[in-house]
Amino acid sequence: MPRLRASALLSAVIVMALLAATGCSRADRPDSGTAAAPVDGGKAQEVRLGYFPNVTHAPAIIGVEQGLFTAELGSTTLTPQTFNAGGDAVNALLGGSLDATYIGSGPAINAFAKSDGQVRIIAGATEGGAQLVVRPEITSPEQLKGRTIATPQLGNTQDIALKVWLKKNGLTAGDGPGDVKIANLDNPRTLDAFRQGSVDGGWLPEPWSSRLVLDAGATVLVDESTLWPNGRFPTTVLLVRADFLQKYPETVRALLRAHLKAIDLEQRDPAQAKTIVNQGLEKLAGSALAGPVIDRAFENITLDPDPLASTFPQLAQDSVTAGITEQPTDLAGFIDVAPLNAELQAAGKPAVDAAGLDKPGGNS
Repeated sequence: MPRLRASALLSAVIVMALLAATGCSRADRPDSGTAAAPVDGGKAQEVRLGYFPNVTHAPAIIGVEQGLFTAELGSTTLTPQTFNAGGDAVNALLGGSLDATYIGSGPAINAFAKSDGQVRIIAGATEGGAQLVVRPEITSPEQLKGRTIATPQLGNTQDIALKVWLKKNGLTAGDGPGDVKIANLDNPRTLDAFRQGSVDGGWLPEPWSSRLVLDAGATVLVDESTLWPNGRFPTTVLLVRADFLQKYPETVRALLRAHLKAIDLEQRDPAQAKTIVNQGLEKLAGSALAGPVIDRAFENITLDPDPLASTFPQLAQDSVTAGITEQPTDLAGFIDVAPLNAELQAAGKPAVDAAGLDKPGGNS
């Protein structure tokens, strides 16, 4: 027995010595539920980035086509994915198959609400570029009764805008003879449906509003820019999962640098930007836009990294008005432009304002 006790004591001493030598203790080890430490100083091995084949997603298309994201990300692999509308991108983001996405303001708010605040807007991308285009004989809101109007997806940015506008004009969305029927269709299907006569118009983002006007003879009943102070409203923003932002700040900064370079390219050389976007759309959709269409689409948008944070409380209320949510989403903490402002400062450009939505209680 004394020999056994001595052997056990010796074993214990050896184990303790090994632990001391490696500097490892239970207290030093992360619990199984603790988030993993940042890889390579805050750089992810991969970033999965979503965007849409729309002119309103021009910064994303330029960034992908010109290799700007790849260049800034360095050793981080870029995996781009495309979506038709915001709801699909939200599902991918919240389901964990996307890390960041270009997306409309309405679905961005919906993602924040559905995830209990686990996403962040980190930049704006595009302002404007949405119109209600209709058959030429429709010249007033009243004439929409009994007609069918398309939007890209239930609850997406244009769907909300249409429903809010209908209510403000005393119109009801529904299936009755005096109602306005709303059809949720992929944008290419809307163009075909308009030509075939099964829809009478659509509240659409660019280039689809321009395609209905120039390719199918529609006219503009409402330009959404006329409904906002100074004509400014956010059409597309850059949204990221909060955990990705926290774990991989350097990757997020790299995304933002590429994003800003894409916007700079368009502001410096609009003709080149149109060519790049059109080439990207041809790859994604199988055909390029006609020159007049891409020209008109770019006339209706402004590329800007400012997310126009002050508009989001109204946008949250619009979701309620449109019947998408029961109450306005509390937007406290929704917007984090600190990384963007750091990049803007480094480039000698003015900072953007989070309108208090970067702080708890910012939407009170």
